[in-house]
Amino acid sequence: MDTLKKCTAVRRAVYYLLFSVASTLSLACQPKEPAPLAIGKVWKAQVVKEGDQVVYTQGGSANTQPGYVNFRLDLTDPQKVTLVDRDGKTIVGTWTVSPDNKRLILENLKPVPSNTIGTIEYYITTPPTPATLPLQRTAESRKTGNTVNDYQLVPME
Repeated sequence: MDTLKKCTAVRRAVYYLLFSVASTLSLACQPKEPAPLAIGKVWKAQVVKEGDQVVYTQGGSANTQPGYVNFRLDLTDPQKVTLVDRDGKTIVGTWTVSPDNKRLILENLKPVPSNTIGTIEYYITTPPTPATLPLQRTAESRKTGNTVNDYQLVPME
């Protein structure tokens, strides 16, 4: 009888140990949330591509779209975004970064940009640095002839 109790106790201890190890491994394998991006600055265009064509380079003399000198993306307020487009028009709304840090989402935009429901999304194409914010629009822009646009942004000086 004592042997049976000892076997039951050992079996129970082994089960608890296996459960603890499995639980610990399960928790250790959970994906970690990425750290929030430090992009709360005013950004300006350094290089802009509309489709596969470079149309603006900061300081360039042969820019086919020189209006990008006006482009500003103000992310200094965590509750508000101000976007000044190449034509000088100002749009305001709210901004967030997707949980995986792969998209910048501008929402509740006023006035509502053409062919949107008040939302513009950009892919963050490579991890941003303090000196650069690389974006690609997730949808075509009607304003630029239905092209998908890439932006290399740099902080305002």
